[in-house]
Amino acid sequence: MIQEAGRTSSYAPLRVLVYSSNAEMRMCVRKALGRMPDSGIAPLHFVDTATHAAVISMMESGSIDLAILDGEAAPCGGIGLAKQMKDELLQYMPIAIITARADDAWLASWARADAVVSHPVDPVELRGAVLPLLRSRMLT
Repeated sequence: MIQEAGRTSSYAPLRVLVYSSNAEMRMCVRKALGRMPDSGIAPLHFVDTATHAAVISMMESGSIDLAILDGEAAPCGGIGLAKQMKDELLQYMPIAIITARADDAWLASWARADAVVSHPVDPVELRGAVLPLLRSRMLT
């Protein structure tokens, strides 16, 4: 059974997990989205993670509204991690994957990613992919 973690307030920041073994990649994602990417959603609070264990721990807490995973992270890539989370976690939260090449989108789709963008991170492309996912997490 899939459960969706509930938000307690539409004013509370949306928590966005950014996973990459590369600190520069995490910074690029944060800069591309910014704290206020859209006036129709709450501000973003970024949670940086660099390890598989940290991602699983944060995702199991149910406090994450969106996960953005680096498909090229090492030693555990974001595509495999997305597949594991979609298969094993009971609560639903959207996952976006950044792939090394646009041709890798099929693999991210196989992992059931909700959005896929390719590297290098383009702010317009990333926002276009993740804003609908963030809007779906807001209280109505």
